[in-house]
Amino acid sequence: MGQTDLITAQALADALNLSVETIWRYTRNNKIPYVTLGERQYRYNLQEVLAALTGARVREKAPEYISGPKKFTYQDYLELPEEPGYRYEVLAGELVKEPSPIVVHQRICRELEFILLLYFRKTDPLGEIFFAPLDVTLGDFTVVQPDILFISGTQKDIVKETRIDGAPRLVVEIISETSRRKDRLRKRQIYQEAGVQHYWLVDSYEKTFECLALRDGEYILAASGMDEDTVTHPDFPGLSLPLAELWQD
Repeated sequence: MGQTDLITAQALADALNLSVETIWRYTRNNKIPYVTLGERQYRYNLQEVLAALTGARVREKAPEYISGPKKFTYQDYLELPEEPGYRYEVLAGELVKEPSPIVVHQRICRELEFILLLYFRKTDPLGEIFFAPLDVTLGDFTVVQPDILFISGTQKDIVKETRIDGAPRLVVEIISETSRRKDRLRKRQIYQEAGVQHYWLVDSYEKTFECLALRDGEYILAASGMDEDTVTHPDFPGLSLPLAELWQD
């Protein structure tokens, strides 16, 4: 590995849409590979870090990416046979087959949904909270099933009988051990291009919570926390997210 392949902690944080504090935490705990140049001077190789984050502690089946002779469409998606234990999404024309969520995933989803439900009932009573499985179509070639999504009261026209057809105001993905690359890179790009205003990533294994917000067409890290922090967000006044309540077994 040459010196030109190495990047700083800040550059790595920007590439992965993480906080620098999270990168330092991964470094201290030897969760990611790094090179020491001097006292508290560390450098990273992006591809090696991605491999470490996506391959570590694999206990769940990895998503299966299925490419066909043409791009998969929403209609192709509707014609897929149901398979117990799995769910499907279409990401920019590529079919993704993924195992159903495990218990810890569902616990976090339940607790966070409860917090958000109480908050939005007060601040936007005409809006609605939904959770997977529910199809969200973002054009002809993308069908996703976010773990949690919020449709504001001004977006009621995108709520159809069988799906959400358009960009929700807020999408939350609970990261599994095998979905980090998909959630942090592929879905991030898809949600950004679709105009999803807020994209939150919750990682129970690393106990991190990151809130991306759309600014001038690109996501920035608007708020974050880890371990037992309480997260607040500048775009959601009065919302308090005590992370310790999410991680409880």
